[in-house]
Amino acid sequence: MTRRASELALAASVTQRLAVLVAAGVSPGSAWRYLAASPIAGSSDAGMRRVARSHEVAREVAASEADPAAIAGVILATAEGMPRLESQAWRGLAACWQIATDAGAPLSSSLRDYARSLRELAGAQRDAEVALAGPVATARMVMALPAVGVLFGAALGFDTFRTLFATPVGWAALAVGSGLMLLASWWNRRLVRAAQPQSAVDGLDCELLAIAVGGGGSLDAARAAVDSALAACGLVVRASSVAEVVELSRAAGVPAAELLRSEAEEIRRHARANAHERAAALSVTLMLPLGLCVLPAFMVLGVLPLVVAVISSTVASW
Repeated sequence: MTRRASELALAASVTQRLAVLVAAGVSPGSAWRYLAASPIAGSSDAGMRRVARSHEVAREVAASEADPAAIAGVILATAEGMPRLESQAWRGLAACWQIATDAGAPLSSSLRDYARSLRELAGAQRDAEVALAGPVATARMVMALPAVGVLFGAALGFDTFRTLFATPVGWAALAVGSGLMLLASWWNRRLVRAAQPQSAVDGLDCELLAIAVGGGGSLDAARAAVDSALAACGLVVRASSVAEVVELSRAAGVPAAELLRSEAEEIRRHARANAHERAAALSVTLMLPLGLCVLPAFMVLGVLPLVVAVISSTVASW
């Protein structure tokens, strides 16, 4: 599991344990203190050191001794400075906590629902990392071609290093080849970054609205509370079908909570399918920097010095 996926999976574990403790009658503040001292959050084992940020969240909330209504603010403050997706995951927990406490919804079931959504996100990231592993490894191997070309020429007995570093032709080749390799590296990173999951809050507005209406409030009041919580937590949820689900609930005269949870799951499934599609397309798009940058750099750095060295040695022998 990658560092990113590990952090999100642990955030889900922390949320799930919170839900179990609160359901068992432990107060929210005490639940956070137990988590801060538990192995899942604070183990010194080498395999758990990657989850230090999750431990930091639990430790900061436990140390604050805040009342349940203020815990969301502590989580938000701790999430500052984290990588984007991890920050979104903890901000989503803060929004979930705020909605549940403000609406009077059962906190344990709300936390369980959010933990499930985080586990689905972590699973989507693991799947994307697996799908990306082959194309990324291929790109890294191909990036070594120019250096292999230079070493191959030297192994054949030609003075390619002197040609590269001690002649005007070599200097020009180094400048052009290095520029092409830097461009290829930047292009590869950008393509890989674009192929990875982009959001940790897909379907969160539906999930939060289901929590809010679970507190017994009206749909309009619940939607206003969700919008306020998302804004307070600095979260922007991509367009979803909340309005259509609410209208369907009103037209059919059925409770909206289950419809909203079902819609949130559908949104996450769609995001997961998109992540797979982007990862599959990466194996093709990575051919662009290969053909336009890496191979020309190989010719400039690996082949041109060899040709110049051969010609120089031939002329010198005359």
